[in-house]
Amino acid sequence: MLETGGSTMASFTPHILVIDGYPKPDRENLAACGMTAAGDLYISMLGRLCPSARFDVLHASDADSALAPGVEIGNYHGVAWTGCSLTIHDDSDARVKRHIELARAAYRAGVPQYGTCWGIQIAAVAAGGIVAANPRGREMGIARKITLNPAGRGHPLYEGKPTSFDGYVSHFDEVTHLPTGGEVLAGNAFTRVHALTVHSGKGTFWGLQYHPEYDLQQMARLMYCRRQALTNEGFFTSEENALEVVAAYERLYDDPDAKALAWQLGVEDDLMSDAVRHAEPRNWLNRLVLPGVR
Repeated sequence: MLETGGSTMASFTPHILVIDGYPKPDRENLAACGMTAAGDLYISMLGRLCPSARFDVLHASDADSALAPGVEIGNYHGVAWTGCSLTIHDDSDARVKRHIELARAAYRAGVPQYGTCWGIQIAAVAAGGIVAANPRGREMGIARKITLNPAGRGHPLYEGKPTSFDGYVSHFDEVTHLPTGGEVLAGNAFTRVHALTVHSGKGTFWGLQYHPEYDLQQMARLMYCRRQALTNEGFFTSEENALEVVAAYERLYDDPDAKALAWQLGVEDDLMSDAVRHAEPRNWLNRLVLPGVR
């Protein structure tokens, strides 16, 4: 089993499918802004937690996306879903339908799934729940005071996590209706469902609306990439102000001991500590993936 620091026994070799849902133009746009590809972020995070793991990446929004010949989703020990720029309640989008069917196939096969942002929405919709636009608009940057409810405090997904914490976030949509087999574990004042577990068919999905795979640098690059839209929505007073905030995030990333800057930005250990920030994916690997490795 994985240790808290991330070491693992070499005899375990989980094979994990990472589904990067970003369409190619959006992947290219984010890369041009200096952001790491979502699939690569996941491989980096999960690979540090479980160095023996093998990964395949599927760009499920691409028309030519497919698993390798002869490989079925049931061949994997786990399926991990990155964020995505699509809108899951757009039922006219063939790409969305393709994603939902992949999640349902994993449910049917009994492969444990984990996902962030888009992932929690996939978890809900694929099992019969509903996702809609959050009437409060976009939750961006740092989601404050995500708090575990009684179910979350006792759930293995949150072993080693504080009862209340902050998380990196960027989303418009939220889960509004739970599927059969769904249970909410955490939320905050902005988003009622920040963590969800779903049991459907033979499978289990642990999903988060926030992004443990992000760090200050990735969040800064995302804000830079979307600075005009964020300024129009009132997050920044001007593009100059947006660039100042981006620069402040990057300075703290480069110098995590800058106490004054951390205080000014409201960034605490729950965001800076990998051990705390990565508790959820670590627990998913420990509790759902590694027990299935033969």
